Amino acid sequence: HLSADGHIVCIHDKTTKRTAGVNLTVAKTTLADLRKLDVGSWKDAKFKGERIATLDEVLAVVPEGKRIFIELKTGPDIVPPLVKTLSQMSLKPEQMCVIAFNADTIAACKKALPHIEAHWLTGYKQDKETGAWSPTIDSIMSTLRRIKADGLDTNAHETIDAAFVRRLRDAGLAFHCWTVNDVEVARRFRALGVDSITTDRPGWLRERLDHGNGD
Repeated sequence: HLSADGHIVCIHDKTTKRTAGVNLTVAKTTLADLRKLDVGSWKDAKFKGERIATLDEVLAVVPEGKRIFIELKTGPDIVPPLVKTLSQMSLKPEQMCVIAFNADTIAACKKALPHIEAHWLTGYKQDKETGAWSPTIDSIMSTLRRIKADGLDTNAHETIDAAFVRRLRDAGLAFHCWTVNDVEVARRFRALGVDSITTDRPGWLRERLDHGNGD
């Protein structure tokens, strides 16, 4: 998210209520005021006093050889500050990937940062009357072409099958999925050839995928 004074801060929600117990809108609050909040105690007492990090602070501790996915939670207005932040970092372009639900944000990223991968995020909604799911693969492909995205980062949805993935691969696009905390679902997407799986339990899930344990 972007603070009121133009700093990119690493917080999932658009407000601080859930993690700080104080209901401030990030976009309307300065970095200095955001820094006053304790965003660790809600999780566990041992995290008491943790502050909201800026993106440059997070990027500074990405291990060599590892990648970071940067989810932009806003519109294209966050792209100029992002360009400035990334220009000051020593990370290689291949270590970074930008993701966003806002298609225009991805389009702006590809225009301003063509050397950095940018993937469009999407979930799915079902029509209560027809039972049809949207967006369709045709709609998804159209959006990806329009915004010049490098790939799709999709909800691990039941409608995704080999034909869906083939359309992406034939177009030279990456394929990632979120958020998978179930071994069987992870196995299905691995079989489909997914590039990465977002999960809340990476160590647990990796161990079970590697050793065939479904517990």
